[in-house]
Amino acid sequence: MDMADRTQLLRALEWQVAAGADEAIGDTARDRYAPPDVPARLMDAPQPSAPVVAAPAATGSPAQSAPAPVPVGEAASIAASIESLEDLYAAIEAFDGCPLKTTAKNTVIADGVAGAPVMLLGEAPGAEEDRQGKPFIGRSGQLLDLMLGSIGLSRQENAYISNIMFWRPPGNRNPSTEEIASCRPFVDRHIELIKPKVLVFLGAPAAQTLLGRSEGITKMRGRWFNFRSAGMEELDVPPIPAIATFHPAYLLRTPVQKRFVWQDMLAIRERLNQD
Repeated sequence: MDMADRTQLLRALEWQVAAGADEAIGDTARDRYAPPDVPARLMDAPQPSAPVVAAPAATGSPAQSAPAPVPVGEAASIAASIESLEDLYAAIEAFDGCPLKTTAKNTVIADGVAGAPVMLLGEAPGAEEDRQGKPFIGRSGQLLDLMLGSIGLSRQENAYISNIMFWRPPGNRNPSTEEIASCRPFVDRHIELIKPKVLVFLGAPAAQTLLGRSEGITKMRGRWFNFRSAGMEELDVPPIPAIATFHPAYLLRTPVQKRFVWQDMLAIRERLNQD
């Protein structure tokens, strides 16, 4: 066994330990890559995330209210003119059309390897991400790294991570539909420039927004969809295979759902191996 195989097996073991498989309870080994038998009662697990809805109207004086989002058409015009990833980063940093920018400490765009075969998208930066300016760090980021490592992926080598929002909503509230719409053209262009082989949506908001669906994550996870932006349609670019799974932050609160994510990670690896 070469060093690469040993490293991947170690990462898979670390993921299984994080999922709770931390002691042997039988005399014979089990195939950990085989989909586990899941009790029927767990298939109807509670929906972890509510669909994205508009936030309540701000209260207080007009001076305290957040600025209105830039019309989507203007954001779309800016995004359509972008030809490189570097220009995209600069345009997002300079963009003042999303009200969340006024309350965030940092613009959080991406981490990982540009041109990676897998692109993962969550909802929005949290408090730690806002402080450091990188997506998926802290405990949820560590768990995501274990998830990726279990199938031979990492943000240092062959994965690219971002969100559908580039600024943290105050108090980690759900972003409003208007705030999401103001960022959406840049998200679509982001995907078009990365050109991943597989898209992975972490949590319901990312999946619902980019797939135009209303189901909760419990019903969407583990299923394959096709993502195709308006720009891809215009250029007749084939759709990108996309799969939804639970967000790492949800798994930290509900560890029993890690068994489903293991199935999803195996499905991602199988799809990548088909190419």
